[in-house]
Amino acid sequence: MASSLSFTATTDFPLSLAKFSNHPQRIHPFPLLPLDTSSKCFASSRRRATSPLVAHAVKEKVIDQSPNSEAALDSETTTPSSSKLVLVVGGSGGVGQLVVASLLNQNIKSRLLLRDPEKAIALFGKQDEEKLQVFKGDTRNPEDLDPSLFEGVTHVICCTGTTAFPSKRWDGNNTPERTDWEGVRNLVSALPSTLKRIVLVSSVGVTKFNELPWSIMNLFGVLKYKKMGEDFVLKSGLPFTIIRPGRLTDGPYTSYDLNTLLKATAGKRCAVVIGQGDKLVGEVSRIVVAEACIQALDIEFTEGEIYEINSVEVPIGSIYDVDKGEGPGCDQPKWKELFKNAQSQ
Repeated sequence: MASSLSFTATTDFPLSLAKFSNHPQRIHPFPLLPLDTSSKCFASSRRRATSPLVAHAVKEKVIDQSPNSEAALDSETTTPSSSKLVLVVGGSGGVGQLVVASLLNQNIKSRLLLRDPEKAIALFGKQDEEKLQVFKGDTRNPEDLDPSLFEGVTHVICCTGTTAFPSKRWDGNNTPERTDWEGVRNLVSALPSTLKRIVLVSSVGVTKFNELPWSIMNLFGVLKYKKMGEDFVLKSGLPFTIIRPGRLTDGPYTSYDLNTLLKATAGKRCAVVIGQGDKLVGEVSRIVVAEACIQALDIEFTEGEIYEINSVEVPIGSIYDVDKGEGPGCDQPKWKELFKNAQSQ
């Protein structure tokens, strides 16, 4: 069950943009501003479910969310705690904005490639450049992917996408072919060989786009083009992890401030299911997908693997606090168990 959230939209942008050149231009919109956050983990819980691990029909494991310590994050005195510099592509979308919010909250330095850099202010507020850098660019345009964009980048999370069926989001030639295929191809072609990992967000059903019911979803080619993007990543020689979410729920939380994003929850769906082989059918919280991408960066055995991911309600009888977040949060041992179990089936 998706939660009911109350948002206050940010409409006053202090950022003034000049005319941009064809190359990605770095934007400097973020003077220092502390965040009012209650946890370094994007989603956390206060109590552990008492039910045992649950096996499902396709032999995935369900891991309930574990408690995480609460600690205030002071942006004024804290520099990034990690040596990673994560380039997030699609950072203003439903999953991407949650990826960025979690990276900021976990004090991981990020760089965004956005078609419209003003959205960074609307979503994340004013951030110090030691934590968040913004570049203007579009993966559909190879000339925007100048080598300067990738200087210092250690990891990439690509969560670009568009709607499966024609909509206003297709305006400006933002079709599945241009975004899910050509954009991914252009990005991957431009990435440096020194990259430690690229995590690509794709979709369940990409290997079955000619079969019902997936063929209905693929009427305009979205699954076909996502699979072509996947295949290009596989053949690139770069270290990769591919995450295939089920039907995305909970959001997108566009045009709201970072503190609101950090409080986003997904109601009672507080368990995560991960599988392999394109067998899962269901839905998944964007919150879970975002954290799965971040966790995969540091879990060595996820390199070269493709995973499907769903989120489900906790088993009946669990004593569980569903007020905050879902899944294993940013508890890496539990994510390791989830990913490892999927590979062992």
